[in-house]
Amino acid sequence: MDVGIIILILAVLAALGHVVGRRRALALAAKSGVKLHSLPGYYGQTVALFTAVPAFVVLVAWLFVQPGIVESRVSGMIPDSVIPEGGARSLVMSDVRRIAGGLDAVLARDGQRGADVPIEALDFNNVRGRLAEVGVALGGDVPSEVFEAAKAFRENSRTGNLMMTVVVLAMAVVLGMLAYRRIEPELRARNISESFVKSLLLGASLVAILTTIGIVGSLIFETFEFFQRYPAQDFFFSTVWNPQFRGGSDLGILPLLWGTFYVSIISLIVAVPLGLMIAVFLSEYAGPTTRGIVKPAIEVLAGIPTIVYGLFALVTVGPFLRDWLAQPLGLGTSSSSVLTAGLVMGIMIIPFVSSLSDDIINAVPQALRDGSYGLGATQSETIRQVVLPAALPGIVGAILLAASRAIGETMIVVLGAGAAAKLDLNPFEAMTTVTVKIVSQLTGDTEFGSPETLVAFALGLTLFVITLGLNVLALYIVRKYREQYE
Repeated sequence: MDVGIIILILAVLAALGHVVGRRRALALAAKSGVKLHSLPGYYGQTVALFTAVPAFVVLVAWLFVQPGIVESRVSGMIPDSVIPEGGARSLVMSDVRRIAGGLDAVLARDGQRGADVPIEALDFNNVRGRLAEVGVALGGDVPSEVFEAAKAFRENSRTGNLMMTVVVLAMAVVLGMLAYRRIEPELRARNISESFVKSLLLGASLVAILTTIGIVGSLIFETFEFFQRYPAQDFFFSTVWNPQFRGGSDLGILPLLWGTFYVSIISLIVAVPLGLMIAVFLSEYAGPTTRGIVKPAIEVLAGIPTIVYGLFALVTVGPFLRDWLAQPLGLGTSSSSVLTAGLVMGIMIIPFVSSLSDDIINAVPQALRDGSYGLGATQSETIRQVVLPAALPGIVGAILLAASRAIGETMIVVLGAGAAAKLDLNPFEAMTTVTVKIVSQLTGDTEFGSPETLVAFALGLTLFVITLGLNVLALYIVRKYREQYE
């Protein structure tokens, strides 16, 4: 049974449990003349929770565990002789999954034609053409053992799905009935319901922590695999980036880090002064009408897709810089450059600086301004010597957010700065960033276990550590200056 249908059935059972649980509580209270401990709705919620929540947890756990068990069993059926030389068993398993999915489509198609054929009667020769008809293209070198493994994969998956359906629905019914029979006027249903809500909120708060742990764990594991295949000193200290998927690659990160910081610094040079001046104008000088028009217009920049910014850099900004600056000064002939990407990215992150800084400046207590005016300071002096220092911790956070956004940008760099990994001070030269190379190394028909692919995880972990360091530095600055104004 489809997972969506199972979830729908659980929802219906939970709703039914809520209704019958509430009615039972009211009936027992009327029969015994005892006042209910909780409101009637809490008794219905108790039955609904016991009906749906445990079954849903088992469903989610089953969906996570079953694929691994099925793949481990089917993988043992594939002999080493059918694995291509220099290939990986995971690549063969991907063919197995693809063929298994095609078999479902083939059998469904045969059933629609009135020619039901049991899967045991299918063999590789008579089903190859029909697999191609349903969109599963197979090469001539697919062994028959892989086809038999695909049949076993399909059968094991179907058996597992059937068992999952039975177990989940049976658990929902049994636990729902037990919760229904436990209902009595003295039952502390409200406590049960509120404990569940508390657990739900705790689980929601743990999602971010567990997600971070999962991301970091996956990066560390794959990075460890990479450094087992490629020397760490060459990765961190080499100045050459030249991946060759047939061996002999140079995977030095220094050119990528330089391009990342170069583009980010240019974008911050553009965005931070403009964003701060916009924020000061909107919060201290602009009237309500001007503010109501200008601030939404600036925030529209944050909603423009990055691919649009990339096209703007490629079609407009790049050629303009090349024709009016680079070529006349003899600094370059390409429209793709660090300066192009940096300028366009700076425009993109202006709202991150201006909007956040505007809200932060508005949050500065008016008493600080009034005290400054009372001492004879002008409005500009008050802004410069009182408002901005008081808002500095929040402004640092806004700048950090903008810097993180710039460091993680990909499309603008691809279209505006190119994909050349090099160390150069000329802002009119094409360069690239870490994020661009992460995408390029993980796309295409490449072996996942090769250093040229695993290097993407080492790049990601390095970028994560750098961003974490920036956050720690910003937190230190925020705490240092905040102590002066509390």
